[in-house]
Amino acid sequence: MQNLEEFYSTQKSFFEQELKTLKKQLAISSSLRLFIFLSAIFGVYFFFGTIKIVIFIVVLWIVSFIFLIKRHVNLQYKSNLNKALIEINKTEIKVLNRDYFSFNAGNEFIEPTHAFSYDIDLFGKGSFFQYCNRTATNEGKQEFVKRLTNNDISYIVERQNAIKELSQKPKWRQQFSALASLVKVEHPADEIINWIHNYKSVFPKFIAFLPTVFSTISVALIVLVGMNSIAEQVLLIWFFLGLGISGVYHKKVNELYTDSSNAKDTFKQYHKLLNEIESTTFSSLILKEKQQEIQTVSQKASTIFAKFSKALDAFDQRNNLIVAVFGNAFLLRDLQQVYNVEKWIGAYKGKVENWFKVIAFFDAQNSLANFAYNHPSYVYPEIHKNKQVITSKNLGHPLLKESQRVDNNFSIENHQFFIITGANMAGKSTFLRTVSLAIVMGNIGLPVCASVFKYTPIKLITSMRTSDSLADNESYFFSELKRLKFIVDQIKTKEYFIILDEILKGTNSTDKAIGSKKFVQKLVNSKSTGIIATHDLSLCEIENELNEVKNYYFDAEIINDELNFDYQLKNGICKNMNASFLLKKMKII
Repeated sequence: MQNLEEFYSTQKSFFEQELKTLKKQLAISSSLRLFIFLSAIFGVYFFFGTIKIVIFIVVLWIVSFIFLIKRHVNLQYKSNLNKALIEINKTEIKVLNRDYFSFNAGNEFIEPTHAFSYDIDLFGKGSFFQYCNRTATNEGKQEFVKRLTNNDISYIVERQNAIKELSQKPKWRQQFSALASLVKVEHPADEIINWIHNYKSVFPKFIAFLPTVFSTISVALIVLVGMNSIAEQVLLIWFFLGLGISGVYHKKVNELYTDSSNAKDTFKQYHKLLNEIESTTFSSLILKEKQQEIQTVSQKASTIFAKFSKALDAFDQRNNLIVAVFGNAFLLRDLQQVYNVEKWIGAYKGKVENWFKVIAFFDAQNSLANFAYNHPSYVYPEIHKNKQVITSKNLGHPLLKESQRVDNNFSIENHQFFIITGANMAGKSTFLRTVSLAIVMGNIGLPVCASVFKYTPIKLITSMRTSDSLADNESYFFSELKRLKFIVDQIKTKEYFIILDEILKGTNSTDKAIGSKKFVQKLVNSKSTGIIATHDLSLCEIENELNEVKNYYFDAEIINDELNFDYQLKNGICKNMNASFLLKKMKII
């Protein structure tokens, strides 16, 4: 913990010092621009009668001003980048101190019907998503959510290797995230991809050469007028001819400009991210494959994106009145920009979607790698294919503070079911979520909060939290039955690790006992594996009937009129219940 906090503090201090230097340079840059402007005014005033000197001063001022503006923009960009890097390190220091509840909780991804995410608090206040998510793009966030929820158990070792490698590149990850955060895009990537993919030209083919020919003639006419070889009226007629030609296509140009403007910020952001991916070396299979997906024969994908970004920026300059009038009058500038945009779309429309996906992949991967980096004591699950589905030592929940967390040793064999009883608040639900999250993390490729974790990759399905629905006119009991039916249907075709918390809560004790027993028998017969927590001690009798069922419990003791919990999983059946004690203690009865 101390080493991690020291790293982030050092990073923060470094970028804060860089920012101080940049602020001084920005102040000097602003002062210098003002000085050159005042000097130019003084020079023009002083040499007003000497036209050649005045022209020289004006030209020198324009060149100097353009240079200083570009330098100032570059300094401002570096300043913003350093600010973003400072915030990234502040965030990590907060998280190390368990101060993450103000971050994006991912409430929009809460889905009560999902196989497990709702039950184990994958999203929402204090969730794993809120703790782990560091994505800087909307597409990266969507990809990260997909990783958390897709229940995929393939290529786990390869995923582990990718996370291991990227976790050891903290500075690269921070640079990538900072770059991604600098430009706030307003339109989702899917919208831009669909526009590019479905775009069809509405302009005639001759716009490929018309602006060039027209511009050449314009330059020639201006020179001839300057040499007094032709009348100025000819140039004036040519001026209005250019505006007329541009006016013919004005509506179509506006439509293309509106669509392309939606993509401008995205490409400005993404070409820098592609460059970061291209410029580093990866050794793990998945990262190398993703890097290869953005490689082309002729030039880098980042260069291709940068060209389109510049083309969109150039197109955007049509909002400048002087550029719009004189650029279209003499250069047919709008048509030239249309040709540049259409040419790029025609050449790369088939590749854009995949390149976007690569960026989203690395953005999501950064969050996973960052989690691994922040938890060096966690272990990567060891994959095995024997009768032990899970063998773990010191298994704990990663969202609990280490000083407050009680870890458990836990092993379960294939096709076994553990029935867990225990007093209220003794730790049953926390343990269920600990095991559930460990399986999810293992399947993603993340290290797990344990000293040893060996498992057979298996899909997860849970029923721990159900509710009635006024909107759907469903009772609590019917909602629970639908959930259990969902589980039964899923396990017909695939193996799952099933975790249930107090099944058939919505019915009377007799019905509950009979129904729960028959349901557990059905689960055992399906060759599934799992854990069932219950307060119904009669359910524990199944251990005497089925070899696959084992009883475990969490205990509570009343010492000096106070409840005491050790949160340790034990063999057997709980004998100490505490509901009546709590009712009396809280003066409810």
